[in-house]
Amino acid sequence: MPGIIPHRHCVICGKAIEPEQVTCSDDCQQTLEKERKKQRNFTLFMMAGFLILILLLFLFSPRA
Repeated sequence: MPGIIPHRHCVICGKAIEPEQVTCSDDCQQTLEKERKKQRNFTLFMMAGFLILILLLFLFSPRA
Protein backbone atom coordinates (compact mmCIF):
# COMPACT_ATOMS: atom_id res chain seq x y z
CA MET A 1 0.00 0.00 0.00
CA PRO A 2 1.64 3.26 -1.06
CA GLY A 3 1.74 6.09 1.45
CA ILE A 4 0.49 9.59 1.01
CA ILE A 5 2.56 11.59 -1.47
CA PRO A 6 4.22 14.59 0.23
CA HIS A 7 2.10 17.64 -0.51
CA ARG A 8 0.66 20.87 0.84
CA HIS A 9 -2.65 22.57 0.30
CA CYS A 10 -3.23 25.88 -1.44
CA VAL A 11 -3.76 28.53 1.25
CA ILE A 12 -6.62 30.04 -0.77
CA CYS A 13 -8.66 27.19 -2.26
CA GLY A 14 -7.27 24.11 -0.48
CA LYS A 15 -6.25 22.07 -3.54
CA ALA A 16 -3.31 19.69 -3.11
CA ILE A 17 -0.07 21.18 -4.48
CA GLU A 18 3.67 20.49 -4.47
CA PRO A 19 5.37 20.89 -1.07
CA GLU A 20 7.43 23.92 -2.15
CA GLN A 21 4.45 25.89 -3.52
CA VAL A 22 2.10 28.16 -1.57
CA THR A 23 -0.73 28.61 -4.08
CA CYS A 24 -1.99 26.49 -6.95
CA SER A 25 -2.53 29.14 -9.62
CA ASP A 26 -1.98 32.77 -10.58
CA ASP A 27 -5.55 33.56 -9.54
CA CYS A 28 -4.94 32.21 -6.03
CA GLN A 29 -1.60 34.07 -5.89
CA GLN A 30 -3.33 37.35 -6.77
CA THR A 31 -6.02 36.69 -4.16
CA LEU A 32 -3.33 36.00 -1.56
CA GLU A 33 -1.52 39.25 -2.42
CA LYS A 34 -4.78 41.22 -2.15
CA GLU A 35 -5.48 39.70 1.27
CA ARG A 36 -1.96 40.48 2.50
CA LYS A 37 -2.32 44.08 1.29
CA LYS A 38 -5.68 44.36 3.09
CA GLN A 39 -4.15 43.01 6.31
CA ARG A 40 -1.18 45.38 6.06
CA ASN A 41 -3.46 48.38 5.48
CA PHE A 42 -5.69 47.38 8.39
CA THR A 43 -2.68 47.03 10.70
CA LEU A 44 -1.35 50.44 9.66
CA PHE A 45 -4.81 51.99 10.16
CA MET A 46 -5.13 50.47 13.64
CA MET A 47 -1.64 51.64 14.66
CA ALA A 48 -2.37 55.16 13.39
CA GLY A 49 -5.69 55.17 15.26
CA PHE A 50 -4.01 54.01 18.44
CA LEU A 51 -1.34 56.70 18.11
CA ILE A 52 -3.98 59.40 17.59
CA LEU A 53 -5.91 58.13 20.62
CA ILE A 54 -2.79 58.26 22.80
CA LEU A 55 -1.99 61.78 21.58
CA LEU A 56 -5.55 62.96 22.27
CA LEU A 57 -5.50 61.44 25.75
CA PHE A 58 -2.18 63.12 26.44
CA LEU A 59 -3.29 66.51 25.12
CA PHE A 60 -6.66 66.58 26.88
CA SER A 61 -5.72 64.92 30.15
CA PRO A 62 -6.35 67.00 33.28
CA ARG A 63 -3.17 68.60 34.57
CA ALA A 64 -2.49 68.68 38.29
